[in-house]
Amino acid sequence: MATDIKETIHPVDASALLRLLPSRPPASSRPPRPRVLALGEPTHTEDTLLHLRNELFRHLVEDEGYRIVAIESDCLKALVVDDYVATGRGSLDAVMADGFSHPDLGLGASAANRELVRWMRRHNEGRPASERVRFAGVDGPLEMAAAASPRAALVPLYASLAAHVDADLLPCDAGTLDQLLGADERWTDPAAMFEPGRSVGRSDDAARLRLLADELVALLDTQEPLLRAAVEPDAWHRARLYARTAVGLLRYHWAMADPSPSRMARLCALRDAMMADNLLALADRAPVLVHAHNAHLQRELSSMGMWDGPVEWWSAGALASVRLGPEYAFVATALGTLPHRGVDAPPPDTLEGLLYALPDDRCLVDARRLAGLIGDRLPAPRVSPWFGYAPFDPAHLAGSDGIVFLKDVPPHPSSP
Repeated sequence: MATDIKETIHPVDASALLRLLPSRPPASSRPPRPRVLALGEPTHTEDTLLHLRNELFRHLVEDEGYRIVAIESDCLKALVVDDYVATGRGSLDAVMADGFSHPDLGLGASAANRELVRWMRRHNEGRPASERVRFAGVDGPLEMAAAASPRAALVPLYASLAAHVDADLLPCDAGTLDQLLGADERWTDPAAMFEPGRSVGRSDDAARLRLLADELVALLDTQEPLLRAAVEPDAWHRARLYARTAVGLLRYHWAMADPSPSRMARLCALRDAMMADNLLALADRAPVLVHAHNAHLQRELSSMGMWDGPVEWWSAGALASVRLGPEYAFVATALGTLPHRGVDAPPPDTLEGLLYALPDDRCLVDARRLAGLIGDRLPAPRVSPWFGYAPFDPAHLAGSDGIVFLKDVPPHPSSP
């Protein structure tokens, strides 16, 4: 088995990664690229994985024409980062403090994320708009225990329309919208994640806002020729982002108020549907590298244990893959050890154990070829002693385009 595995191993670089993809003719010196290249990670907060992402993105930009990097962070907060890398607006310190969500994961404090933003700004200096790289968050304005108020999306969507369309076409005035939204705190109550009755998502105000959001999106669609002629492309893309996010957040809050047993599965599915919509919109603009958890990018059904039992849902990757076909590529990341998290050397009969026995500190695995060599003799699933690390499921080999394997992941300075 070890000899067979060696035949599937490649260096970890952008060109080798792209040549693993089934749409790439082996004889071509510059084969076509997927519109979405998804690089998954099995755990968060590890800068080693983020530095690898940065390295691959730089090569994809310089050698393959990729123009967007998207990460698992709030799509609205990420606009602050995008403004900075595109125009230099703001300061790096302020951008890192204000442009990332999930503070529990330390995204804004990450040295690797700071390195990425700094490199993107340097790359863009003096370049025309068509050659600039852009930054995006693919996630909705959602945290593990809360969802944002729809105000941050509905108000700018309304303003984008009110500035250009006849006032008689607007479904309400700005004051009515503000009154229905009310205080943001009633939307962001963290207790609502665990107690559906605490959610405002099925109140009369929320129901009216869902209807108004639908009317605003319909107006945006029907006035596209006018708006496209009136605003810069970036302003149009942001209006579309506000529209997607407003509708997605109101759906999410509605589901938070659902007392049924399917509540958490519905919430997970809605979150990934928002991620997929953001990803597809980015792919319409330019080739994009997206980096998020493997569970959000894989083609197979995702699952997770929650406080009220296991849930299953279709990931953003699965949704994007059925829409994009071969224009979507997924490369998972698998790890050998995370010693600072209590994850020691993998058992030899697991996939990670087979790869750990190789001499390479890191390698790129041709997942489909390896699946063909293994056949029905799948390695044993690995069990992680730490909840924050999800080992690669060997049953997903055939559905992955590649696997980046890192033998040992050392702690970074901010690790406990």
